[in-house]
Amino acid sequence: MPFMPSISATPSCARGRIVIIDDDNEMRSLLQDFLTDQGYSVTPFALAADALQALEPGGRLGRDKPEGDVDVIVSDIKMPQIDGLEFTTRVKHFRPELPIILITAFGSIETAIEAMRRGAFHYVVKPFKLAEMAVHLDRAVEHRKLQRENMVLREEVKRNWAMGDVIGKSPGMRAVFDLISRVSQATANVLITGESGTGKEMIARAIHQSGPRAERPFVAINCTAIPETLLESELFGHAKGSFTGAIQRKRGLFEEADGGTLFLDEIGDMNVSLQSKLLRVIQEKKVRAVGDNLARDIDVRIIAATHKDLKTAIKEGIFREDLYYRLSVIPLLVPPLRHRKEDIPLLAGHFLKKYAATNGARVTGFTKRAMIKLVNLRWEGNVRELENVIERAVVLAGGALIDEQDIPSPGTANAEQFFASATTDFPTLDQLERRYIGLVMEKTGGRKDKAAQILGINRRTLYRKEREYGLVSRETLEEIQEQERLQALDDASSRSD
Repeated sequence: MPFMPSISATPSCARGRIVIIDDDNEMRSLLQDFLTDQGYSVTPFALAADALQALEPGGRLGRDKPEGDVDVIVSDIKMPQIDGLEFTTRVKHFRPELPIILITAFGSIETAIEAMRRGAFHYVVKPFKLAEMAVHLDRAVEHRKLQRENMVLREEVKRNWAMGDVIGKSPGMRAVFDLISRVSQATANVLITGESGTGKEMIARAIHQSGPRAERPFVAINCTAIPETLLESELFGHAKGSFTGAIQRKRGLFEEADGGTLFLDEIGDMNVSLQSKLLRVIQEKKVRAVGDNLARDIDVRIIAATHKDLKTAIKEGIFREDLYYRLSVIPLLVPPLRHRKEDIPLLAGHFLKKYAATNGARVTGFTKRAMIKLVNLRWEGNVRELENVIERAVVLAGGALIDEQDIPSPGTANAEQFFASATTDFPTLDQLERRYIGLVMEKTGGRKDKAAQILGINRRTLYRKEREYGLVSRETLEEIQEQERLQALDDASSRSD
């Protein structure tokens, strides 16, 4: 009578669903009984071919079936028809998320390692203890649980809390997302206003990427970052020989963005003369390079942004009213971070993951006190300031969780404030270095490994500079000298050996 796989009754406290594949009836029954006693729901198979059929789309253990929410597969390697190696390869094509633990005899460890290279989670060598298998299963089930949680979180963020690279779930940001969705399909110009650091360029990119121009260029320029004498040439281009140094024709950003979007950041800082030329380009949809007689047709959507009050600038005569109404066909106001505190935990978590990965740090989250402090700070620099604070905290955190003391309080000197105050008396480079090392040591709480990492030097160099600049007490200096003496003795002993 052919073996018919059965699904054991799922206990109310089931720890997870396990699929067992082994042509050895005794081994299969032993594992099934043990894992059922451990609280797992178990589905056994004698042949890998039967398991594949059940797991594939449409099968009774398919992803869309109630029984298809499988946590881990445990499979023998040496089996008839389809062995464990081939099984692993095939399953990973349509169920790459499933952890697979392989059971192998000692002589086939290389095969098991090859299967892991193809995606298996782990392998267990026969003979094994059931407790050993339980440990590996616990790890695999936890891995699967984290996979599900991350997937749900990503889908939730994608569905409700993000648009492009813009993240938020507060009513203010939901209103911004709604407006982005509605204006992205249009061609009308957009004016984004909001305080510095609120993410105006990210919102401009989200509008571009959500609309029909997404496959065309998105070109951004900061109108304050380029000298006024060069900004016209950057925007409109110039003809060969139009001025000294113009050795060839240069395409302007309007031409670079043709068919796409041109983002004009800090438009409020553009001089009035250039505003007039920009207005003409918008009205005529033609651009003429500096020193050129030929006007070229352009198809560009303009998204402008500013932190200034342009209506006040109009009254003061430093911004053209007609240009304002040409740019502000669709106005979009980004609320400051202090008005959307619900977004702070979400943004903080996003930046933590980003900078933990970038710095190879093992920081995984925040303590409750740290998060309360983050939510209650005013964030005058908005999202940009929050990002900088989280990056600093990730680098300096002493443990797996960022705590309250890792987050600077208002009034704590930042890098710009430090250099502004530290250079008022025009110090020498040595004096400036001494002050900076002292600041870093203070911020790291005297943790030399962290300080050396920030300064980009090794600990021995840091010790030497502390001695040179008198930044250590006599007791600490004597301790350092004793450590160096012992290290020298060890080095000498190693050389003699």
